[in-house]
Amino acid sequence: MIRTALIATPALLWCAACAPTVSADNQSVPTEPLLHDGPDRTPDGAACTSDGLDDLIGQQGSSSLAAEAMKRSGAQKLRWMQPGTMATMDYRTDRLNIELDGNNVVTGFKCG
Repeated sequence: MIRTALIATPALLWCAACAPTVSADNQSVPTEPLLHDGPDRTPDGAACTSDGLDDLIGQQGSSSLAAEAMKRSGAQKLRWMQPGTMATMDYRTDRLNIELDGNNVVTGFKCG
């Protein structure tokens, strides 16, 4: 019985980490898995660039904003970063990190 509980606990914690994040005003922020499989570069060999995304800073985080940022940056992967978010330290040239404040407003973009 204890053995079953020990095996099930990590699985439940992992699933809880995949749940959408909810802000103080109860708006859900789109989330993507933090771990990705696949190449570090886009199919044409280009890497992500956060240049030219400054006009999106200050806007509310949303799926449409993420899609626009990914299109303009050339990123193939996405990661939302809220205050206090723990993240892997792997550097991925094809990933765009969208940084948010406590109200889910975009504060910046970083590739990696």
